[in-house]
Amino acid sequence: MKSRLHLLLALSVATVAQAQLPAGSSISFAPGAVANTSRVTIIDPGDHVWTLQSSPDLVNWTNVQNYKVHNGRLDCTTAHAPSTANLFYRTSYSDALQSTLSSTLATAVNLPVSPYDYDNPTLPANFAVPPISNQSNMPVTNVTTDAGAKLGRILFYDKRLSLNQTVSCSSCHQQAHGFSDPDRFSKGFQGGRTDRNSMGLSNARWYQRQSFFWDERSATLEDQVLQPIQNAVEMGMTLPDLVTRLGAEPFYVDLFTQVFGTPGVTSDRISKALAQFVRSIISVNSRFDTARTTNFVVGANWTQSEERGRQIFNAPGGCSACHGTDNFVPGPNIFNNGLENFVGMDLGKGAITGVAADNGKFKVGSLRNIEFTAPYMHDGRFATLEAVVDFYSTQVVDHPNLSPPLRTPGGGVRRPNFNAQEKADLVNFLKSLTDTSLATNPKFSDPFNYGY
Repeated sequence: MKSRLHLLLALSVATVAQAQLPAGSSISFAPGAVANTSRVTIIDPGDHVWTLQSSPDLVNWTNVQNYKVHNGRLDCTTAHAPSTANLFYRTSYSDALQSTLSSTLATAVNLPVSPYDYDNPTLPANFAVPPISNQSNMPVTNVTTDAGAKLGRILFYDKRLSLNQTVSCSSCHQQAHGFSDPDRFSKGFQGGRTDRNSMGLSNARWYQRQSFFWDERSATLEDQVLQPIQNAVEMGMTLPDLVTRLGAEPFYVDLFTQVFGTPGVTSDRISKALAQFVRSIISVNSRFDTARTTNFVVGANWTQSEERGRQIFNAPGGCSACHGTDNFVPGPNIFNNGLENFVGMDLGKGAITGVAADNGKFKVGSLRNIEFTAPYMHDGRFATLEAVVDFYSTQVVDHPNLSPPLRTPGGGVRRPNFNAQEKADLVNFLKSLTDTSLATNPKFSDPFNYGY
């Protein structure tokens, strides 16, 4: 006779008259993948402690194990002895239980025995010399360290940074999507949507202009990383409340001590750690990088189509005028790429400076991992790279601030009208900038312990 496993959700009344689940929480049970096991999934933005209990008769309950949620979710498997009798499970929650377990560095996050190397990444030789070496925006006051980037990585994935603890930086900058968002507009902590698409973060360290956001309203990366936390749509926190929240977590006290020498949690230290992690997100392992070592000789690692696309990309007046060097970033300039020109359009930098000559100008991000970062442009209007190439081929608008590379020598609008083969070649070249290792590299992934 098979054992009968009954999966029952219940709450202990404890010391309150009527028990209630913490806000936003839910519990589910399911038979485990292995015989005589059960799967328990707890969704809990408040990161509470729960007790799993079992009973043969719904009267006599035995505590199986206490569980601590560390970052909004816990998936765990519990084993039970084979039996021909009924077996029931329930979860028990009470306020008194919350002091029994805390999130420590050992339990909250999964870190390697040997620390990841963030401060000394292996880079191509040309990254150490001009012009690329001159593009680095890393300040001497916040040089990336292994410990600092580790702390930044944990903060980047921590949902505590949002008011209701439901979204993190990684919610809008997803590793699998080039640290961007596949949604046209990102979803905030209460379900509201941002008004611009989330930009990919690959090689942000080499954005020479240093100012961040599409409209460059933040003068440094250190300033930028704090803004989404305080944004009313994105994360909804205040910095004082965030400092208080993180300072109450024992593992953060340990981490801040490791990085800064003292346990104090401050917004300045949060800013520095997050910026260190973002600058450590470096892509140098694409097909393009491999082909560069052999001077782009067509063969097993570089196709004829990719090479034709590279020639189009680097032609006079071509893409490289705005996406220069092997980081495919703009150097000292900001550009208007002729997306549109009408009353009520997004003015980009012009809305920040109030200068008409800045209208329609937007930050130009690196093209590295562009295959992963769809949709494209500041408003995510183009769903595919093919659509982007079509735009530059025939659809560039004659805006008064249109950047010089998009004008002909006579002052007209440059619309090269690529044929089908040229379009395909250019797309293939752009896809050669894809670094698949970055999408899965554990040193950039979510470090939290979800109990899988």
